[in-house]
Amino acid sequence: MPLKISDATIASFAEVFEEFRSDAPKNKLNLILFLVDKDPATSLSICPDCSRAEPVIYKKLESASDDIALLRTYVGDIPAWKNPQNPWREDSRFKLTSVPTLIRWEKDTIKGRLEDNEAYIEDKIEALVA
Repeated sequence: MPLKISDATIASFAEVFEEFRSDAPKNKLNLILFLVDKDPATSLSICPDCSRAEPVIYKKLESASDDIALLRTYVGDIPAWKNPQNPWREDSRFKLTSVPTLIRWEKDTIKGRLEDNEAYIEDKIEALVA
């Protein structure tokens, strides 16, 4: 299967990220997608930008023939995300300022990123994953 998706929350990220990092050399491409939590009652995104970007991102990744690992990371609900002390806003590895954010991760560094205002644009996604 070319696309392998793992999910992480703030609480589970350290463990899931370690596994993601250790498997990274096996994949042609490694991506991290930061999203707002889904509504537990409906399982739908409560973030309009995330709802717009997710289907476009998945479509592009699922059509690729290469082995791709995607780590979906949930940043909390909207009030938690908007808190300036949200752990993802303070994490020096990722420096998040908006969601969704799609990051290309290579050799333990960020090699490219698309943020909320461009994470749904097909040409930009193609360029990031090329």
